[in-house]
Amino acid sequence: MRVLAAMSGGVDSAVAAARAVDAGHDVVGVHLALSANPGTLRTGSRGCCSKEDAGDARRAADVLGIPFYVWDFADRFKEDVIDDFVAAYAAGETPNPCLRCNEKIKFSALADRAAALGFDAVVTGHYARLEDGVLRRAVDADKDQSYVLAVLTAEQLARAMFPVGDTPKPRIREEAAERGLAVANKPDSHDICFIPSGDTRAFLGAEIGIRPGALVDSDGTVLGQHEGVHGFTVGQRKGLGLTHTAADGKPRYVTGIDPDSGTVKVGSVEDLQVDVVTADRAIWTSGVRPDGPVDCVVQVRAHGGTAPAVVEPVGDGLLARLREPLTGVAKGQAIVLYLPDPEAGDTVIGSGTISGTDRAAANA
Repeated sequence: MRVLAAMSGGVDSAVAAARAVDAGHDVVGVHLALSANPGTLRTGSRGCCSKEDAGDARRAADVLGIPFYVWDFADRFKEDVIDDFVAAYAAGETPNPCLRCNEKIKFSALADRAAALGFDAVVTGHYARLEDGVLRRAVDADKDQSYVLAVLTAEQLARAMFPVGDTPKPRIREEAAERGLAVANKPDSHDICFIPSGDTRAFLGAEIGIRPGALVDSDGTVLGQHEGVHGFTVGQRKGLGLTHTAADGKPRYVTGIDPDSGTVKVGSVEDLQVDVVTADRAIWTSGVRPDGPVDCVVQVRAHGGTAPAVVEPVGDGLLARLREPLTGVAKGQAIVLYLPDPEAGDTVIGSGTISGTDRAAANA
């Protein structure tokens, strides 16, 4: 096939492109310029899309002997990812920008341009497996990225390739060194790529501004003040700005956010537990909406816990009834549905954007 390899400048995408070449595909490398003002250098493992990253991607393409281009997607990235991220926090949600980048940039804008230019598929360095159109967890559980790919439709998955998902990360680095790729030992990117400082609260504060509100406990008692709901996420423990401990001496966590009143509610870890989750924008990776309830395992954060559940489609969304409660379930995150398969690896069957949570026991 004629395939377009998205090369970030990291080791995973470089090896993914190399494996596509080994498979006999006609490969062209492309680096996405996602920042309107890219820095010259990265700061350790923070940030991406720097001039250094573009140079690393180009050198990897030279080693592989494939054509290489840089495409400017900065305006689209700002609109679909950064602006969406800021708006979600302003609304009291906790978005995942990697999900939105995959959905809107890599497998929509990029894939659409690739198709228009006659490419059959887009190759990336994501850690996931794609077998006969079925999305599965990666072999390396610590690096698995199926969660952030679960927003892809059947049509998008049909035009995707994930060549490194069947290999543990240490072996990928060894393979890169064997191939003479200079990025073999380059640190992985962490945090949010467009916030290289790692200070999300400061970034959001500069974008949104000060919007004072109250910190209250479960009975409405005011415990303190804050400068904006964008500084909080459900499940957060540190940085609450409380000046005294709870009467029971236990830690407090953010348990709820009301962006309209600016109120941030705090409580105990028990107050965080939910076993009913509703979600909008349901996506079924097979392209077929289930006609009834599905027994599955759900994951509610990229690196969060999982729980067995019964999930049923409701309109354009879904309703999940968890068999075990989860904590720290935040609006704006994705709920991803998996069918457990000990031999083949968990299969992704769908996802939705969390719009609400509840505790069934409280309503019994």
